[in-house]
Amino acid sequence: MDFLAETAIFLAAAVLVVPLSRRIGLGAILGYLAAGVLIGPDALGLIADGEEILHFAEFGVVLLLFVIGLELQPSRLWVMRNAVFGLGGAQVVISAGVIGGMAYAMGNGFGPAVVIGFGLALSSTAFVLQLLAEKNQLPTHHGRAAFAILLFQDVAVIPILALIPILGVQSTVSDGTPVWLAIAQVAGMIVLVIVGGHYLLRPVLRRVAATEIPELFTATGLLIVIGTALLMDAVGVSMALGAFMAGMLLADSEYRHELEADIEPFKGLLLGLFFISVGMSINLDLIAESPVTAIGLTVGLLACKGAVLYTLGRLWKLKPMSAKDLA
Repeated sequence: MDFLAETAIFLAAAVLVVPLSRRIGLGAILGYLAAGVLIGPDALGLIADGEEILHFAEFGVVLLLFVIGLELQPSRLWVMRNAVFGLGGAQVVISAGVIGGMAYAMGNGFGPAVVIGFGLALSSTAFVLQLLAEKNQLPTHHGRAAFAILLFQDVAVIPILALIPILGVQSTVSDGTPVWLAIAQVAGMIVLVIVGGHYLLRPVLRRVAATEIPELFTATGLLIVIGTALLMDAVGVSMALGAFMAGMLLADSEYRHELEADIEPFKGLLLGLFFISVGMSINLDLIAESPVTAIGLTVGLLACKGAVLYTLGRLWKLKPMSAKDLA
């Protein structure tokens, strides 16, 4: 099937299913997922393989974090430091401990149980932020707390990945690089992005804006996002975190609103494509073979993380309803 035909199928699925999902109160995200399941290989089979599309659509998550970074000035992030490192750190460590302990009790070895614990302690930034934005809850207390936790999770991926080979009694990460060198590379790249972004991004945008060519300004904005994401990805850091840093560096810029307006349409389309691709990758056959196990493990995981988040929300002095919404 050629590219245009696949594009038509994706757009038609979104146009037909997403409005119906919102009308019955399920929201846009579940609509995109349902559309993906519908056209995927386990249902109508209109699209045989969504893996390549998923990799491309993940760029929508990168754009989402860039736009959020544009709305968050560095001074505001500094104010949130206790929530990011305190609440976020507690959520990752406690959730990983509880889930890893359950995995160990179910017969997994110590190393695999730790990996399972940390892996399932993390959440999907794209899903949570898009859900909060859809309900206009990002400015609320629990919305800000959720964002702080997600931001810490993106940062925590680095030491977690470094921890995995250590559990196997190795002193290198997966590509053979010593752990200490990998950490040094990450720190150096973060410093490079911050310093380079501070002294280079605004002058570049000023020169491009002087040309008065709107499409060139849009292309420059996309180049900034892609370039920063690739730099961070080169040292094993989340591309979304790199894009967030780039956005935050431009949050005080006079071009913030113009960048946000230019990036927004790309972000929306690619995020929708991302959720559809995720829906296509859902293995319905596996769920059909072991429905009780699949549902039981899912409910157990959600209950476990929800209890941890509610408890932490109350400890961080969130109101009961905000703590409940955070969970």
